[in-house]
Amino acid sequence: MEITRPTVMEVNLDAFNHNVEQIQKYIGTDVKIMPVIKANAYGTYINKRIDILEKFDIVAVALVDEAVELRKNGFTKEIFVLNQPYKDEIDKIIKYNITIGLSSNDFLDELGKLKCPVKIHIEIGTGMGRTGIKPSRVNEFLSKINTYSNIKVDGIYTHLSSADYDDSYTKKQLSSFDEAVNSTKEILGELKYIHCLASNGILNYPEHSYNLVRPGIILYGYESFDGTKEKINLVPTCKLKSKITYLKEVEKGTSIGYSREYITTNKTKVATIPIGYADGLRRCLSNIGEVVINKQKAPIIGKVCMDGFMADVTDIENVSIGDDVYIWDNKIITLEEVANKANTINYEFLSTISNRVPRIFK
Repeated sequence: MEITRPTVMEVNLDAFNHNVEQIQKYIGTDVKIMPVIKANAYGTYINKRIDILEKFDIVAVALVDEAVELRKNGFTKEIFVLNQPYKDEIDKIIKYNITIGLSSNDFLDELGKLKCPVKIHIEIGTGMGRTGIKPSRVNEFLSKINTYSNIKVDGIYTHLSSADYDDSYTKKQLSSFDEAVNSTKEILGELKYIHCLASNGILNYPEHSYNLVRPGIILYGYESFDGTKEKINLVPTCKLKSKITYLKEVEKGTSIGYSREYITTNKTKVATIPIGYADGLRRCLSNIGEVVINKQKAPIIGKVCMDGFMADVTDIENVSIGDDVYIWDNKIITLEEVANKANTINYEFLSTISNRVPRIFK
């Protein structure tokens, strides 16, 4: 499809591949990487690039429908659904050969009614407070699983809630998980996949990589916590950009945008840029955000609209219609800086850039 809209997200696939290599180097070659490509690969749409994903033996998503889409797009390797599915999704799980995380007795019983094989990873609840069985219930749960001949346990996993800042709590989680792994091995022997580290865990506890890790935000080159760049050499994959589509000069005392929340204090050159909150540019950036134009910062003035916003370009020389406008360019303004001003995190800002914004792979 030809892209005609001036607002796009540029996605650098070389940067993605570089980040994969850096993560592999960090954890060692004996550990496999399961890229987390949920939420349209954190908004990058790299999940649409099956040619990029086929290098991995297994990928992780959050929803059964995300796995189905991968299958329909031609992905043939293993797909793991991180979150506990719903019983109405069982037909899709079987039809599309999807491996699922499991910690529910009721769901286990539903799977056990089937005549066809199902592959699962047992989720251990070590302190996230979301889903997962207690480590003390492993033997009981495995006994129940063993009553169903069609269910194959391919792995075991947990999720660390605070690996970015709470060392004591994280070590308790890791100890609990290790207990569960040992109990499972005593009954089943060696497991194909054992995993507990996402981005924060990979960087802070690589010695607990087991045989599989599941990086998310760091795959895309962004910080999972302050200090990420001191541990690993990542390259940001994305730039969110638009163009100036309208320029005007207004007098002092001119109101800009809805509710007249910005009034010019001097003669001002105003640029209109066609990206707004329906595209994922947060309305809370009104009058506090900045963008990059001609390698200079320009303040957002007035309220961010659904489809666009205005910027003060008075101090930018040679500005003209058609100039590139970067919401973040990874140098002068980073994704982390934009997210901080919007009082959120880079994960949320990146993953909620809407599907109105075309992704351009470079």
